[in-house]
Amino acid sequence: MMEENGQQSGAQQPDLSLRKGNYEEESFRLHMVTWNVATADPPDDMTLLLHLNSPKSPDLYVIGLQEVYSGPLRFVSDTIFDDSWSHLLMATLAPRKYVKVSSIRMQGLLLLFFSKLEHVPFIRDIQATYTRTGIFGYWGNKGGVSVRLSFYGHMLCFLNCHLAAHMKYATERVDEFEYIMDTQTFDCIKASRIVDHRLVFWFGDLNFRIQDHGMHFVRSCINNQTYNLLWSKDQLTMMKKNEQMLQEFEEGPLDFQPTYKFDLNSDTYDSRLYRTWFGFNGKKRKPAWTDRILWRLRPKAPPSDEQDENRVGPDAKKVGHVEEDEEYPLKIRQDLYTSNMEYSISDHKPVISVFTLELRKMYETPLVRLQAEGDWSADIDAMVLYSPLQPFPSSTWDWIGLYKVGFTSVSDYITYTWVKDDEVAFNEEVIQVYVSKEEIPVRGAECVLCYYSSTLQCIIGISEAFKVHESKVASEEGLMSEKINGLDKTIASENFLN
Repeated sequence: MMEENGQQSGAQQPDLSLRKGNYEEESFRLHMVTWNVATADPPDDMTLLLHLNSPKSPDLYVIGLQEVYSGPLRFVSDTIFDDSWSHLLMATLAPRKYVKVSSIRMQGLLLLFFSKLEHVPFIRDIQATYTRTGIFGYWGNKGGVSVRLSFYGHMLCFLNCHLAAHMKYATERVDEFEYIMDTQTFDCIKASRIVDHRLVFWFGDLNFRIQDHGMHFVRSCINNQTYNLLWSKDQLTMMKKNEQMLQEFEEGPLDFQPTYKFDLNSDTYDSRLYRTWFGFNGKKRKPAWTDRILWRLRPKAPPSDEQDENRVGPDAKKVGHVEEDEEYPLKIRQDLYTSNMEYSISDHKPVISVFTLELRKMYETPLVRLQAEGDWSADIDAMVLYSPLQPFPSSTWDWIGLYKVGFTSVSDYITYTWVKDDEVAFNEEVIQVYVSKEEIPVRGAECVLCYYSSTLQCIIGISEAFKVHESKVASEEGLMSEKINGLDKTIASENFLN
């Protein structure tokens, strides 16, 4: 049975019934985007950015944006409602059965994590945080936001950064990155720091430039697509030679044209003349690969002859990492790394990378199985049946939500019921929970039920889709469709405000 009011002490433990040799590695597709949007509103069509017409649909989307507009009026509204970028991305992906699992915003920095619905109960230990880099006059609008989680037991971390600008600040950019890596911490014994995670993605407007080469040579290489002639003078490539932490991160070849700086609404590199303090014209910005996506697979710890049971602290963690690496391998392959020239609302072009993750799942079953009992409609009170499949830290704040198929996020429910408050019957295997007919939509819909764990702060079980039937009483009483629509909207509005 469940542990009442248990405390989260780290990642969900692997299912011991799944031992090596009993199951195979599986592949998952990850689509990543980084884009400095220069305070612009989102484009109407996200098809090319998200590869929506690709025959292979991703399992996960991770989208990192920089310079999302955060003026005083907009920033206040965004604290209550989703910003326009989040809203459009959710509206685009939800009909394709992707759910926004987590997001975090720090002023202009925004990070969103989407998953196919089928994976959601296996995404746990979700935490998000941010770090401001307040030196060099960039307090607030520069720094890093991160989302970390376990995906079928494998600890992943996604770090979206916007680092100091301008050619001369390459060293400061590295200092800011290392500061973010050192100071961000999480409430998880297994992976309390970014470097403890099995796989880390570092991306964003990192602002590294191409130095030494002149404007004419750089533009000539771009026109001739001889990008490799510029790689040796890319600041990030150069800084890697002397920085241990940078050397642990991998990046695919920069076989696409530099993504900064463009004239707005064009594919023309910076052609404007800049006015200086004394009225003279300043230099045009030299093209550069400012927008990057890198990754770090945790280095394998060397084997040791010492007994594992004598280990404590970080050493014990390393031993655990060795065992995990062997028992549950994780491999990564980059399938695509490119810029997208079709979008011109910003002076940056978006960068896209597609990865394949091959891993052995640490668990195959959700923590909870649940289903709708009998026929559902607004004419009769309904029942939910759920069964705990593994021990987990339950709470009086756990709830079960009713969602329309194609919901956007955890908060996009039609209604919800508190598990403990509305529990009507249970035995060792099955628990029955009551849902009032007053909360069920009168028009009906195709729906699913989701069990949300307050302690784990994630969905840990999803039912099969089922039909909520249109209310016969409402139909017989002659309620028009407009009236019924209004009732449904009232219920949804009340739920959102509460």
